[in-house]
Amino acid sequence: MAESSFPPDPIPESEHDAGFFDAIARRTFLKGVAAVGVASTVTTVGSAAESAAAVLDRPVTPRTPAPPMNVTFEVNGASRTVAIDSRTTLLDALRERLDLTGTKKGCNHGQCGACTVIVDGRRVNSCLTLAATVDGQKIQTVEGFAQGEELHPVQAAFLEHDGFQCGYCTPGQICSTVA
Repeated sequence: MAESSFPPDPIPESEHDAGFFDAIARRTFLKGVAAVGVASTVTTVGSAAESAAAVLDRPVTPRTPAPPMNVTFEVNGASRTVAIDSRTTLLDALRERLDLTGTKKGCNHGQCGACTVIVDGRRVNSCLTLAATVDGQKIQTVEGFAQGEELHPVQAAFLEHDGFQCGYCTPGQICSTVA
């Protein structure tokens, strides 16, 4: 008979029969687990109900929203100041406050690139960037590439070579390419 290729069992044969789990019957073990589960549920339900009652008895204090803040940046060569909530993303400031809708809201998680703009020469996912963090910086969007009626060379190349599919994320791709 050939020698086994399996490694030797680390537990000697004599210890297999007198193991810990052999001393406890399966039925006894399951009864114990069930009892612990019931006891912990009853304790949790009681304390959860008391906690909920305590929260409901507290008076509600209305919160005052933070006042808007002014942010100034240069967008496509023009200085712009917008009053925004401190939680406003650069994407929302561009689209909703400045009416620059070339930058698109795709996934809103920084994964698709449709929201890409150029901030001080580097590409940025505007959906993940708070507008307040770019105060005083230069921002370039897809609307700022063309010089009059003449497209930027990257824009022209996208048109000439059909470098887009549905076109929704094309502005972000162009910004990434230019950066």
